[in-house]
Amino acid sequence: MNVDDLTTEQLDDLRERVVDALITMSEFEIGDYSTQFKVDFRKRHVLNGVFASMNEMIAAFGAEQEQSSAFRAELERKLLIVEKQRAAIRELSTPIIELWEGVLCLPVVGIMDTARSTEMTNSLLQAIVEKKTRYTIIDITGIEVMDTRTVDHFMRMAKSIRLLGAECALTGISPHIAQTVVHMGLELDDVVTHRSLRDALAYYVSRIRT
Repeated sequence: MNVDDLTTEQLDDLRERVVDALITMSEFEIGDYSTQFKVDFRKRHVLNGVFASMNEMIAAFGAEQEQSSAFRAELERKLLIVEKQRAAIRELSTPIIELWEGVLCLPVVGIMDTARSTEMTNSLLQAIVEKKTRYTIIDITGIEVMDTRTVDHFMRMAKSIRLLGAECALTGISPHIAQTVVHMGLELDDVVTHRSLRDALAYYVSRIRT
């Protein structure tokens, strides 16, 4: 179709549809996938086929965008669940128990590494400050192996506790660990030890009552 052969009315209609198309494209570019090109198949028009194809493309983009949004929302939901599970695991792996008013206990089970030691120390120090704790018991009954690095973790933890003005005792040292510590030449001179958690608690409670 030659533009020169169009009547004034047809030219005006063509200009109007082009303007509408430009507006539709601008809305599509800013993410509005509900927009549609005007198509009137009741009239034969050179732009009907083009606009119909563009509408199909927009609909496809809209469906893909909707799927992507749903996927991102589901991913964020799952990540939130994972984070909550991690927080619950951290709380379970670092239980801080108030055995008596002014006496906290941190039972340690499993393997100690730098990350876990840091997390335990932070949680314990925060609890000491919040509860204004005077005495802290670290019970290692659940630890089967103690090496130089593990001893260093507990030494640092005890020093941090003392810096807050609280006392710290280590309980639950098994005969095997005691022999290992002596055999390796590890020093626990700066750490108060008690045979059991019960002994440490009885000792601190007696001091609180006097």
